[in-house]
Amino acid sequence: MTIVTSIKATQVIVPAKPGSLNSESVSDNSSEFAKKFLTGESWTDFANQPKWIIELELENGLTGIGETYRNASAERIREGMHTFLGTDILKMNWRRLPIDDQRMYEAFECAVLDLVGKILKVPVYQIFGGSYRDFVACMGWTGRRTPEDAATKAFEAMQKGHSVFKFKCSDEDPVKLWIEEIKKKCNQGIKVLLDPNQRWNDKETTMKLMNGVDPDMMFGLEDPVPHGDINAFKFLKENLGIPIFRHISLPYTQDIRDIIAYIRADAADGYNFNGSAFNCILLAEIAHLEGKSCWRGSEVDLGISETMGLHIAAASINCSMPSDIFGELVREDDLIIDPVNFQNGAAKVPQGHGLGIELDKKAIEKYQTGQYISLGR
Repeated sequence: MTIVTSIKATQVIVPAKPGSLNSESVSDNSSEFAKKFLTGESWTDFANQPKWIIELELENGLTGIGETYRNASAERIREGMHTFLGTDILKMNWRRLPIDDQRMYEAFECAVLDLVGKILKVPVYQIFGGSYRDFVACMGWTGRRTPEDAATKAFEAMQKGHSVFKFKCSDEDPVKLWIEEIKKKCNQGIKVLLDPNQRWNDKETTMKLMNGVDPDMMFGLEDPVPHGDINAFKFLKENLGIPIFRHISLPYTQDIRDIIAYIRADAADGYNFNGSAFNCILLAEIAHLEGKSCWRGSEVDLGISETMGLHIAAASINCSMPSDIFGELVREDDLIIDPVNFQNGAAKVPQGHGLGIELDKKAIEKYQTGQYISLGR
């Protein structure tokens, strides 16, 4: 009764809410940056990139669901579906599934673990060993803004109970003015995390841009310079006066070993991890042994991936910093019946069997692109 007898993949595009990304007067047209992060013609086009919703059905009728990262390959998804069809999920190695493409790995992993949880009648986090927390603190998030808009967005997040607000930025942004306006509007009711996605290029530019920024307003700085410049990370950690964080995104780097050089150099104050569940929990355990905390990262996902992120964060001993679970702030819909339950800036970890959520079939129909892949009965 635990054999996969049918698999369906449905391509969807769920746009961003109006005004949820950059200020209207701030454009982000770097094609090189957009290509690197698979966001289309520009960074702000990321929400218009397709995702695939995976549904695995067993011979007993149980269904498990998963969500790919954006721009996953349809051809590779079809190959993966053939791999899983006819497989007994209770005889698989859940830590090492037969998928090597990280843009879609987590979708199949999620669907399998959703089914396993339903069979065992436990939440997914229990499959990882159990939960350390019932609520996962989450940060607010937006793209590049004018100083006035930055303050308004931070204030809105503070009113919702968030303690940290994250901004994407480049070396063209007046981040010092952002922080000054946020302090005027919010006092010290919320901290700021700046994430240049490695676009500040070097430690000299970073020090210049952060000169005069009030450190008491800062939660930290994530990925200011290229990941390969470990010496620059270490220099900033020792000289900037605010925490420096390293994002290890397995769907991009596809190498869990990226953390090793940072540990050896003591080059980061903490980490942002996203990617497949067992690998991210392993990364969290490694960081915990280093004495560092982490948070659950994302690609501004939909409801399935965000819910899996909650289970991963709940099962990660040191996932104590606010996580990147905020799709409801940006996307028009999350494609699940009951949305992520946010309370005072934190998201409640679902307690039902498996993921503890149900796919919204009407929303799938609304946002589907017309591309489907179906195997089995």
